[in-house]
Amino acid sequence: MTVPAMLGLLIAGVGILLLLVIVVRLPAFVALLVASLIVAVIGGIPLVEIAGVIQEGMAGTLGYIAIVIGVGAIFGEYLQRSGGAERIATHMLERFGETRAPWALGVTGLVVAIPVFFDVALILFLPLIYTIAQRTGRSLLYYAIPLLAGIAVAHAFIPPTPGPVAVAALIGADLGWVILFGIVCGFPAMVVAGIMFGRLAGNRLHVPVPEFVVDSAPDERGRVPSFGLTVGLILVPLLLILTSTVSSVLLPEDDALRGVLQFIGHPFTALIIAALLAYYFFGIRCGYSRMELQDFAGRALEPIGMIILVTGAGGVFGRVLITTGMGETLTELMAASNIPIILFAFIVAVIIRVSQGSATVSMVTAAGLTAPLVAAGAYSGPMLGLITVAIASGATVLSHVNDSGFWLVGRFLGLSEANTLRTWTIMETLVGVVGVVTALLISLFIP
Repeated sequence: MTVPAMLGLLIAGVGILLLLVIVVRLPAFVALLVASLIVAVIGGIPLVEIAGVIQEGMAGTLGYIAIVIGVGAIFGEYLQRSGGAERIATHMLERFGETRAPWALGVTGLVVAIPVFFDVALILFLPLIYTIAQRTGRSLLYYAIPLLAGIAVAHAFIPPTPGPVAVAALIGADLGWVILFGIVCGFPAMVVAGIMFGRLAGNRLHVPVPEFVVDSAPDERGRVPSFGLTVGLILVPLLLILTSTVSSVLLPEDDALRGVLQFIGHPFTALIIAALLAYYFFGIRCGYSRMELQDFAGRALEPIGMIILVTGAGGVFGRVLITTGMGETLTELMAASNIPIILFAFIVAVIIRVSQGSATVSMVTAAGLTAPLVAAGAYSGPMLGLITVAIASGATVLSHVNDSGFWLVGRFLGLSEANTLRTWTIMETLVGVVGVVTALLISLFIP
């Protein structure tokens, strides 16, 4: 196929996907598979080979991320049930004081939302936000925006949350580099979007505490884990993964220590270790029976089924594009335009995010479109980590009425649609813009 024809195929594929999701309202999983089939047929893949391409794309993606997301979800459920997440928030507020509560809330959101899903983290800490706002008389936004920014950064930038894990799997990025650059790029994003913008929004728009009461107390019994233990267990998988990444850079390939560190630092092993520790310290020691812990694990896995399927279907879409020869076409265009791949990945994710709303679907689709460029470019491990952050940044910006998070935040903060756009949407955009700008600056020093 010629370059114009290949570009037409790309535009048609994305257009069909967005049409199926936005207009037809097909589930994203089904829409991705249908779009993949259509692109495969139009792209000239022999009909007898299409099923094999789909199977390869699904298996290659899910073989990695299903374990990471599944075990991470169980860890997060144990953390929430034990009261450990609330312990972190209470401790941070005691140390920072009410005057510096935005910093405490931003850091708390950033730490706790690493193993816990966005909506769970939000609902978990809403009563705390209401209490502080009532006590100080300040606008609810003064405290809510920093918390939301911290949660948003962790949800988009830092594994084992599904988005960055899926992107890393699709483009072949090492999770250690993704974690490192997710934190490095995410913290300034939290400060700008959460602390600075939260102060501005809180001073300009007074939002009282809503009249309704949200009951989100953890299902704790017996002893609640200490602050140090809770933070320590959250950091265990992150540190193990980072140690594995560092050992691959500093130690020779035949070094026995490197082999051990890479084994225990593999995302599978690191998260299994963390989940076992959480089973004991967040479960058994907190007074839960083994049957109850088994039930919690089952509940944790229920909501992630669709996330895993959508991610796998995104892998199918990316594999189909690669098989049609899209990689070579995009590589040629990138070389001719001189657009940095980080900026390209960000723009693609922004377009999909604005069009269909879901951050996870945006990340998966953008990663599928970027994967051919990555495969052809032979980028280093650190650069792949930065590309992952760029995709996550693009999939975060401009949350509006087609995003469920827009309505969730507006509802619980008692905001009108217009005020949600003025606050939540701007905050999300700042998170994404600061994240990608930071990634671009770091890339200047990465080979």
